[in-house]
Amino acid sequence: MQAFTIHQGLVVPIDRENVDTDAIIPKQFLKSIRRSGFGPNLFDEWRYLDHGEPGQDPATRKPNPDFVLNQPRYQGASIMLARKNFGCGSSREHAPWAIEQYGVRAVIAPSFADIFFNNSFKTGLLPIVLPESEVSKLFDEVYAFVGYQLTVDLPRQRVIKPDGTELPFEITAFRKDCLVGGLDEIGLTLQKSDKIRAFEAERLARMPWLAHRIL
Repeated sequence: MQAFTIHQGLVVPIDRENVDTDAIIPKQFLKSIRRSGFGPNLFDEWRYLDHGEPGQDPATRKPNPDFVLNQPRYQGASIMLARKNFGCGSSREHAPWAIEQYGVRAVIAPSFADIFFNNSFKTGLLPIVLPESEVSKLFDEVYAFVGYQLTVDLPRQRVIKPDGTELPFEITAFRKDCLVGGLDEIGLTLQKSDKIRAFEAERLARMPWLAHRIL
């Protein structure tokens, strides 16, 4: 998992409430058995005018020129601004995977659906909750200024606006440490690999029959 410390990036606005996970990554893309390659299909039904299926070449698709991700001013955005209850609906892990694989490192919203919020941390995506009034001001500023960027300082738990204004946000110490260290659940487990190997060696010494296979 990619570590997250301080990130500065262009902001893309997703100006809709109650964006559900089927909108974020439509159901047909869940057939993939891989955990990668979902970025091109982020918001697929809003982003393209034709129906998408797994494995299609995005270059052959018909992009929707009115959708925000297809507008030139937001190309290369790595911070997403959203309205309340972002990520509601079904509990698909593919939703934060698609956002992160598109290139977004943080999503800022007044509120998130619980399962999406928890899944985001597991893939290195930082969901940031700010007051609705502050989020509305950010939307106004994003629309007003082409190339609008924010800085997310995770160690200090601050979103920093271009004028230097700092917006504090909350995150649990455990989740913060995992993101700063780039550690998912597997990475956390591997930190104890020496103890795991020692335990397995000691157990095998006491119960050598465990090494035998039943044919």
